[in-house]
Amino acid sequence: MKEFYSNGKLLLTGEYVVLDGALSLAIPTSYGQFLEVTSIDKPKITWKSLDFENHVWFESEFDIKNNKITASLTPRNDNDKEKRLLRILQEAKKLNPEFLNSHLGFEVTSKLDFPQNWGLGSSSTLINNIANWSKVDAYKLLELTFGGSGYDIACAQYNFPITYKLFNKNKRSVEKVDFNPPFKESLYFVYLNKKQNSRDGITHYKASTLNKTEAIKEISDITLKLINCSKISEFEMLINKHENIIASIIKQVPVKEKLFADFNGSIKSLGAWGGDFVLVTSKENPKDYFNSKGYRTIIPYSKMIK
Repeated sequence: MKEFYSNGKLLLTGEYVVLDGALSLAIPTSYGQFLEVTSIDKPKITWKSLDFENHVWFESEFDIKNNKITASLTPRNDNDKEKRLLRILQEAKKLNPEFLNSHLGFEVTSKLDFPQNWGLGSSSTLINNIANWSKVDAYKLLELTFGGSGYDIACAQYNFPITYKLFNKNKRSVEKVDFNPPFKESLYFVYLNKKQNSRDGITHYKASTLNKTEAIKEISDITLKLINCSKISEFEMLINKHENIIASIIKQVPVKEKLFADFNGSIKSLGAWGGDFVLVTSKENPKDYFNSKGYRTIIPYSKMIK
């Protein structure tokens, strides 16, 4: 049996504008996804996906014939999921023709250790695990399937905070950074009870006709200042500025103004706005406040990061 593991991800700065080359700060999470692969004598792939409670949420079977991967003839209720997974496997095969090029087949089990709806990278961790299994470039596999900037692949592969800068589809800069704010006990991640589709967010962002050159420069500058920030007051000023810049580009109301106007602290959206997690600053544990608003998943920064 072979086992692979990839970290989940959070983009602390640069949401949306990371696509256009803004220097962004990202952290791998302590949550991720496993992939277990066991050889079998039959030329097929038997796939099972488990959630964080070990419940099967998806399963399928694929045939390996004439050096090709095809779906089994059995009708599936999860047809969209099956098509998506099949495409990932087929694209991996194109990138490495030796992948699945034998009389053997495989029993494959993927397992998330976080709820799917958290938006921590159920897709990117799957892509990176399959890339490792098939021995292909994970960034190329992502480009051929889900698309995106690729920062989530970088998080899947590294066990420390990084800056990420995209130059073009084939060139990127990933740098390890020492992001360890002295006020980290005052940082929390709050789940907004809604998974945001990042592909929809990207489409909305790309539809904007605004000149983003100055915004990209400002966000890159905020990223650098945030990494070296030693005072929470400065940190809050920087993330508030970040929120306003992105709000002006995507023409959406910042999450604090929209949902938490009376909160005594700063709140910053992460990734695609409108769902997933937000970053919260609070001198006291904000659990009671967010619980009273119906938000019950509050994770301290130290428990979220890798």
